[in-house]
Amino acid sequence: MAHLASELADKVSSLGIKSVYGDPIEVGGKTVVPVAAMWFGFGAGSEEGDDAAGGGGGGGVTIPVGAYVEEAGFVRFQPNVVALLWVGIPFVWVAGKAIARIFKALKH
Repeated sequence: MAHLASELADKVSSLGIKSVYGDPIEVGGKTVVPVAAMWFGFGAGSEEGDDAAGGGGGGGVTIPVGAYVEEAGFVRFQPNVVALLWVGIPFVWVAGKAIARIFKALKH
């Protein structure tokens, strides 16, 4: 089972940049390249001994964050506002809590 998780991690890491940047698409005379944020995690159990319990699992998340749009020779990033807020709001909340704890620890 441990080898399976290692093999899955190797396969995911070999996906490379094509996983984050999609194939260019022609739409109404514009070239659009979709952009996503993604991450994966894998785990495995032990298979040592006769009565050892094995196990494993994995998962991943992909969030469309926007697209690069080429028009008339210029390229610009056009964000997916909903996805950025979905990712950004929890991040800002956690960062605020962490900073508040740091200040509280420094006061004492």
